[in-house]
Amino acid sequence: MKTICKLSLLAMVLTFVVSCADGPRYANRAEKIMAEMNNPASDYVLVACHRGDWRNYPENSIPAIESVIRMGADIVELDVKMTKDSVIVLSHDRNVRRCTNWKGEHGSGVDKLTLDEIKALKLKRAHGVTTDSLRMPTLEEAFLVCKDRILINIDQGFQYYDLIMPVAEKVGITRQLLIKGGSAVDYVNAKMNQYPEKMMYMPIVSPKKDSCRALKSFIEAGKANPADKPIAYELCYGKECSPADYQEAVDLVREAGSRAWVNTLWASLSGLGYDDDAAFDAFQKTGSPAPVYGEILKTGVSMIQTDRPELLLNYLRSVGRHD
Repeated sequence: MKTICKLSLLAMVLTFVVSCADGPRYANRAEKIMAEMNNPASDYVLVACHRGDWRNYPENSIPAIESVIRMGADIVELDVKMTKDSVIVLSHDRNVRRCTNWKGEHGSGVDKLTLDEIKALKLKRAHGVTTDSLRMPTLEEAFLVCKDRILINIDQGFQYYDLIMPVAEKVGITRQLLIKGGSAVDYVNAKMNQYPEKMMYMPIVSPKKDSCRALKSFIEAGKANPADKPIAYELCYGKECSPADYQEAVDLVREAGSRAWVNTLWASLSGLGYDDDAAFDAFQKTGSPAPVYGEILKTGVSMIQTDRPELLLNYLRSVGRHD
């Protein structure tokens, strides 16, 4: 808890006024990112970091979040689960076997353990080495670190919407939250509209699978009620998706006045067969990841979730797309 308090103090100290000579002024960096998010016509490309900086720190950990904030990323993607005593914590897996020093044989599910039991476990780095002192954070602890500094994409979390909202309201971070899911449009809007201030919502759609039906249903709902218009769409594709399918979906999203989000985590998700490893290979061979990231930008995508945030950020800055 002392560590979290120190990080919260650091977050407040680092709150600043973002300004330019003739441009708008913002109270903090999160406000600037929000302004870009709400301007889909902007050339600015938002960078989302998958589970934080997991190459250097345990995934979904506080240091992994801090690292991408220092890099200047716009969004940190975090996975959530609920403990036995109904506390939301950061974990991608349903159990603690892979990411902690759990030694038991049974009962390793996050939902089978209390928060105290989970806090007794030490987090592991990506290569399996146990850390000395890092523990699985609660969602509230992550919120305190991110407040006013970076947006949060909550993954695997829509089922916990009613549990997350009180925590978000307590910290005062609701407007910085982008929650995503694959639920039907009527269910999503009915749930979110129960709250006077709601999170941003991003549907996950697979156009080849459903011929863009899910995508179009959210677009039509947004036209009928602008308050229900998704701020972005996550476009997920399998290998069967053609470049034409991909481009059709991006065009539909842009015409609807939203941003198109693509994952470069691995090739089968990007729609064009491009991923971060291909970008890194291109960088090693040519000194630039442009053969991958540049081609993605040509489609009109303006949000990229990556496992190599530093590589992507440096490229976007070099071409004037992340100033």
